Amino acid sequence: MRPENETAVTAFILEGFSGLDQRLQLFVSVVLLLMYLTTVMGNTTVIYLVCVDHRLQTPMYLFISNLAFLEIWFASSTSIKLFVILGSGRRTISLSSCFAQSYFYFALGCTEFVLLVVMSFDRYVAICQPLRYAAIMKPQLCIHLVVAAWVIGITLLSYRLILLYKLTFCGSNKIHHFFCDSSPLFKLSCSDTSLLWKIDSILFSFVILGSLCLTLAFYMGILFCILHLPAASERKKAFTTCSSHLTTLAIAYGSCIALYVCPSKDVSLETNKIVALLNTVLYPFLNPFIYSLRNRTVILALNEAIAHATTELFSYLSCISGQLFQ
Repeated sequence: MRPENETAVTAFILEGFSGLDQRLQLFVSVVLLLMYLTTVMGNTTVIYLVCVDHRLQTPMYLFISNLAFLEIWFASSTSIKLFVILGSGRRTISLSSCFAQSYFYFALGCTEFVLLVVMSFDRYVAICQPLRYAAIMKPQLCIHLVVAAWVIGITLLSYRLILLYKLTFCGSNKIHHFFCDSSPLFKLSCSDTSLLWKIDSILFSFVILGSLCLTLAFYMGILFCILHLPAASERKKAFTTCSSHLTTLAIAYGSCIALYVCPSKDVSLETNKIVALLNTVLYPFLNPFIYSLRNRTVILALNEAIAHATTELFSYLSCISGQLFQ
């Protein structure tokens, strides 16, 4: 029951990194903005190249382009409001916007973990069963896997919106975070949040740990196949690729396990924010470089696209200058 001397909260205040010095906040905001713009540009480039270059229209790049599209929205779900806070100091966010941000953050995160399992399965089939790859990874199966990943993420987390809108907030409206994360949000509610805590704990553990086990199982199979490759150069190349993939997976899974599966009560709020930045900023920033822009085929397609765009630009400028001097 709501106390009589307290009024209902209609908006929250995201404190962000208010504890930092003003100069340090400016430095952090510039670095995060550059990383976000690089994330958007890098992932957009990947999507464009996959769409226009027939050499990249394969199952692997279908999954990578979907991951790139997801990363743009995942990073945007938290970063845009963070830039508003750091740039203008406007920390207020409405209840509806806060709930929507929380939903999209977790729904897109769930979709990403499912996509990572699909991508690791695709690589397992390509490396361990190359002769059967075309027969197994048919276009229909690939499309079904992608659709399933998005449907699972979007529908599985829909309960959060329903239960969040049933909560009442009648005390402090200050969220000690840079986005509407579940833990600081639940602590502000004057309703009973035990059901949400339990559902989130079970679901997050199932999605994060379940997808981690499947992904690691496929990569273990890949590493086992790599060890049996005859050429040392092929083994080295495969190990380099797998190690870079596993590095980014360690960032994603490590940060999520620390935040949502095994959260520590002794960890400070500032430490939690830094761990959250690894998941919301660093991981989307690294993905286009790890999965795409280090690949020779992608680099070749990118160089050809740049050369074509440059040629078209010079042709257009020549046409314009010719008309001007007639």
